[in-house]
Amino acid sequence: MKRRQFIKNASITSVGLAVGGSVLSCVGETSEKTKKESMMTIENKLPIAICTWAFAGATAKSGEQLNKGVKALDAAISGVEVEEENLKNTTVGKGGAPDRQGNVTLDACVMDSNGDCGSVLCVENITNVAELAKRVMTETPHVILAAKGAEEFAYIQGFKKENLLTEDSKKAWEEWLKSPEYKPLINIENHDTIGMLCMDKDGDIAGACTTSGLSYKMKGRVGDSPIIGSGLFIDNTVGGAVATGMGEEVLKTVGSFLIVELMRNGMSPQKACEEAVRRITSKNDRYKDFQIAYIAINKAGETGSYCIHEGFTYMKYQNKVNENIHSDYFNKA
Repeated sequence: MKRRQFIKNASITSVGLAVGGSVLSCVGETSEKTKKESMMTIENKLPIAICTWAFAGATAKSGEQLNKGVKALDAAISGVEVEEENLKNTTVGKGGAPDRQGNVTLDACVMDSNGDCGSVLCVENITNVAELAKRVMTETPHVILAAKGAEEFAYIQGFKKENLLTEDSKKAWEEWLKSPEYKPLINIENHDTIGMLCMDKDGDIAGACTTSGLSYKMKGRVGDSPIIGSGLFIDNTVGGAVATGMGEEVLKTVGSFLIVELMRNGMSPQKACEEAVRRITSKNDRYKDFQIAYIAINKAGETGSYCIHEGFTYMKYQNKVNENIHSDYFNKA
């Protein structure tokens, strides 16, 4: 561009700014006002913790941590640890149901508000695998560690070796061996998970997902829970989602990632969960034989859930109220 033309264009631009200055200022002020009002609305909702199933102690713990200013990921991990250490919970952590050989193996993943994540698969002898997944994220160059490698890493990190098979779980397994049947029961805790999503006081979202997997599974079986995008996915600019139920079916549609992408394109958490369930039921006419459930939260602090069959509930901690919410469901025939 010639120098004379450049000066002319610059002059026109300057005049335009001068003439429209009051308008631009007004638009800017309105936009900033709307932004502040929106932030105030969100702040009134914070912090928030939601988790799959009626694990009231888990959301109470996460909510307590969030109220103290703990960041979302650490709050989520502290919440799921309540169930990892709950010997009466046969689907998570110590006391979880074993595989067909009588070995308890645990899976978990975490994802933080920066988009970083960590995962462990088929871990024996370690109770708090959600925290172990975080260590994979923060202390290694990797995202996933499996089996013996994950266990050895846990000892390096100072985790205690524990026998995860309790007497009650052992007796239940021995009873199952008398007439073994490899069939999940809908809404019966033989294939469920705790997935936790937290939104902290800064509006940042993170999550954790941990499980002992399908009861009496084949040795080495891994479901959706430790797989980023299936069992859990977070995008801090959009929201997060977690899954529970028959992991093989969640894996086929990368369910949690799907929900976040649907929210990115304008769907509410509720509508996104509903669509994710429909993706499964529309492709698999066996859906009457298994349960899938999702929960989700978006950046505005809105939450939602949906499942295939009646009976799924989730916990929601907000404004120091810990509430069990019954999910709407697809199969109403």
